[in-house]
Amino acid sequence: MKTLQILLISLSSLAFGQNIQGIQLFNPKTNDETPVIGFNQQLVLSFDDLTNSSEVYRYTLKHYDRNWQDDNLFFTEIADGSMNALLDQFQYSFNTLQSYTHYRLQFPNEKIRPKISGNFAIIVYKDSADKPLFIRKFSIVEDQVNVGLNVSRIADAKNPNINQRVEVQAVSKGGDLASNVNSMTLNVVQNNNPNMTVTNLKPSSTLGSQILFQQMNLTFPGNNEFYYFDNKNMNLAADMVRATEVKDGVNQTYLHPVWAYPLNYQYQPDVNGAWYYRRNDIGIERNAEREADYSWVYFSLDSEPMDKELYVLGGFNDFKPTKEYQMQYDAAEKKYIAKIYLKQGFYNYILATKENDGTLNFGEINGNFWQTENLYQAFLYYKPFGRNYDGLLGYGEFRTPVK
Repeated sequence: MKTLQILLISLSSLAFGQNIQGIQLFNPKTNDETPVIGFNQQLVLSFDDLTNSSEVYRYTLKHYDRNWQDDNLFFTEIADGSMNALLDQFQYSFNTLQSYTHYRLQFPNEKIRPKISGNFAIIVYKDSADKPLFIRKFSIVEDQVNVGLNVSRIADAKNPNINQRVEVQAVSKGGDLASNVNSMTLNVVQNNNPNMTVTNLKPSSTLGSQILFQQMNLTFPGNNEFYYFDNKNMNLAADMVRATEVKDGVNQTYLHPVWAYPLNYQYQPDVNGAWYYRRNDIGIERNAEREADYSWVYFSLDSEPMDKELYVLGGFNDFKPTKEYQMQYDAAEKKYIAKIYLKQGFYNYILATKENDGTLNFGEINGNFWQTENLYQAFLYYKPFGRNYDGLLGYGEFRTPVK
């Protein structure tokens, strides 16, 4: 495991081009793509191999510090079981134009079981963990504290209507928090988006069994509700789908052009950037794991050309701006266009511009509004004296409207 020097920026992009698609890591208890569990809970990992073969893959785990940097722990320090476990549960696709083999894994399990808390990655590979097919991040929480969040509007002179402020309160479930307070820091993430984080916050105050994080700089741009489409029925033009067809034996899904630069906030229910695979044929719900088909999905934005790169991002691609998700300008149509191969279902997505310094702007196209409903996630890390890793002491979420 010491040789696994893997850059986090490549976590999502490794799989593509290797016929691995449709990757999901979700909590079956909540049915969402927030991969945070306690001890004795499980996550579900699933993916499709478009070669339609019956390969036996392997997987292993790696641990990271609170900022997702390599902490150089040996496998035996982080987990019990086999360092290289088999991933051999699969089934073939049924009644689809795109043939594939669907793999599914519930973990932790008797093969590999983490024994410490904190940040992990599951690494799926064929021959060597140094050459992964893909990597997905997750966290295990000790759940020693209750972590509560409050989100409110915050106005400043330059941006009076766009920002949201987060306040976090951690309350012990019985242990002493004060003795470890100097080793504690908080990370807050918006919508499972690794580009939208505030990290390494120290407690602003301690009140007995309570620790507060009330910094005025714990703020986020509100962004806007996500764009969406639903192509669970490949033959139906609805739910932001303008038209469908089968071309050269492959499904094609053409979306309506999306709106841009809104002047006012308009409420639109969303799932905070998440996505769900579904297939529904004339009211008959199919087993999406092996019966959901694949389609080229055509995204478009009516716009004049801009001097920035533009990307289609969401939970489905871990908000990673790689080339396959970049929009290209069509001067004849006066549109930005992207063509992405996706498993059918319901998707949230957002259009992000890349600034000159490489950072992503998620509000330039879609707007920023303090009223937007976002998912906020708070991770409370600590490293008591004598411990050689960052543990995850508590985790909390906020999903309700801002007031």
